[in-house]
Amino acid sequence: MAKEVTYIISSINKALSFEWIVEHLDNKSFSLHFILLNKGNTELEKFLTEKKIAVDRIEYRGKKDMPLAIIKTIQILKKRKTKIVHTHLFDANIVGLLSAWICRVPKRIYTRHHSNYHHIYFPKAVKYDKLSNFLSTDIVAISQVVKKVLVTDEKVSPDKIHLIHHGFLLDKFYIVNKNEIQELKKKYNPDSCHPVIGVISRYIELKGIQYIIQAFKELLTLHPNARLILANAGGSYQNEIKKLLSEIPSKNVCEIVFEPNIYALYHLFDIYVHAPVGSDLEAFGQTYIEALAAGIPSIFTLSGIANEFIINNQNAVVVPYKNSQEIFKAIEFLLNNPEAAAKISVRGKNDVKETFELKKMILSLEKLYDS
Repeated sequence: MAKEVTYIISSINKALSFEWIVEHLDNKSFSLHFILLNKGNTELEKFLTEKKIAVDRIEYRGKKDMPLAIIKTIQILKKRKTKIVHTHLFDANIVGLLSAWICRVPKRIYTRHHSNYHHIYFPKAVKYDKLSNFLSTDIVAISQVVKKVLVTDEKVSPDKIHLIHHGFLLDKFYIVNKNEIQELKKKYNPDSCHPVIGVISRYIELKGIQYIIQAFKELLTLHPNARLILANAGGSYQNEIKKLLSEIPSKNVCEIVFEPNIYALYHLFDIYVHAPVGSDLEAFGQTYIEALAAGIPSIFTLSGIANEFIINNQNAVVVPYKNSQEIFKAIEFLLNNPEAAAKISVRGKNDVKETFELKKMILSLEKLYDS
């Protein structure tokens, strides 16, 4: 009989990683059930319903709803006689792990999706991270950076931690329907501007988008037809970003709040840039893997998972933190040296294929659920 694993997730609309888990986890050995903490219906819930996966939605708008969410989660876990819970994201960790602990669920797993973010920006929230560490029986660290924070800063026993990198259906980024790419081009770059500099990142100070915008302003002096595409455009640093963008002609900028076809979107870019402002601020940074898998010559600062495999001028161009001038120089280097750019993109694609195939993550999860 298949073991049931209950995933408890908060404030997620669409996430490819959960879709991939649903489709590739061994369904003869494991069945999945989801508890979603959301304001309303989401793309993820629609997907789960279409796939006939058991799903409960608990209306959740914020911390004020947490006590009732815990009561409802306890009721669901007791009714299903749940034996394995796996939580994702901050609110779900508190609600899910506390509920599972009260219900004496024997296996209580949470995936740590942030590193030292709370230590730096929200120190009062660290106590809740430590509560999650205490309530769980197992913690999935998605990178060495996360594992280091857990062990060194929060004194978690290494025996409790499982290093499991995110896995990807990399072929989805390699092979994309040309018609889909053209449709997005008509939508986001109808005038065929060139070169196109791509960024996929929420508007948060730590992501370093402000330095990319400053580099792009300088790029326009040499390439007046360049276009900057900013996807996932929204977040706590939005006012500052909007102010910087106001200094750039509107024809040279495209902001995208949400684009579901992430596979095709990467293929609109001539160069991709991701520039977090510190080495430990990204817990993982899925966009590092996605951009390289799509074969886009990329410019990075080293943060999260990039610390583990990115090598300057081999699989990407590495620039210093908070340095718009070096980002500009790196863009110019890739534009002026197409052979070097092509070589870097080929190496990047090969390197992510070696380490981040979905199958590796799935096998690691199955082993964890079965232990």
